[in-house]
Amino acid sequence: MPVTDPVADMLTRIRNAHQALHAETKIPFSKMKADLARILKEEGFVADYAVGEKDIVVTLKYTQGKPIIGGISRISSPGRRVYVGATDIPRVRNGLGICILSTSKGILEGQQARAQNVGGELLCEIW
Repeated sequence: MPVTDPVADMLTRIRNAHQALHAETKIPFSKMKADLARILKEEGFVADYAVGEKDIVVTLKYTQGKPIIGGISRISSPGRRVYVGATDIPRVRNGLGICILSTSKGILEGQQARAQNVGGELLCEIW
């Protein structure tokens, strides 16, 4: 059965692997998911990621046996798109989390989008 929301599938795989205390998880490849993994690594939420031909292997990060990621929330979905302007980009958990947007300049973290003064589709929030 095909996946109707690939981004939600990726976030769910990461959430489930974290809760089960797995070292890594595999996610089917797409360019958007590779960009999401890159942002998660840059922001320190995952230890590393490796892009293969058919999948992305995300190495999860823990501190004192507890997951770094406290929560992942999908905001925009295929049935209900959520768009924000550059001035309306939310601050997640008073700056302790991040939001990820799909903009005209690519997939960006909320602060990067705010700095470049671009808005877009609000994909998810991670804290």
